[in-house]
Amino acid sequence: MVYITRRERFSAAHKLHREEWSLEKNEETFGNCSNPNWHGHNYELFVTVKGEINPKTGFLIDLKVMKKIINLHVIEKLDHKNVNLDVDFMQGKMASTEVIGMEIFHVLKPFFEAEGVQLHCVRLHETENNAVEYYGE
Repeated sequence: MVYITRRERFSAAHKLHREEWSLEKNEETFGNCSNPNWHGHNYELFVTVKGEINPKTGFLIDLKVMKKIINLHVIEKLDHKNVNLDVDFMQGKMASTEVIGMEIFHVLKPFFEAEGVQLHCVRLHETENNAVEYYGE
């Protein structure tokens, strides 16, 4: 079993809040991340797939194909967007880094399976100090 990882970057705005909660309850729970005027991050996304090497090409997956899948189905939807308002796969969901990472995994999984590889992990860095990993469990 071989693993290969591709890194991509995007910038996006979001806020953490629950509509049914008061402004005070949102601030108490989410702090500055509940700012009514949003806030943003420069995210780093690491996508890892696994499988067997094709003996004819020596590739697990052509990295150009991997890049195209990630950019078309994730980066183009998130980059310079408001996660809460603009991103189809995040509609009605909490825009936490944990949920964003999980949803990216769910979006990408069938596209990599169609290429004959298994999506192993999505790691999303919100800041240099904070990251989430999701393995589809």
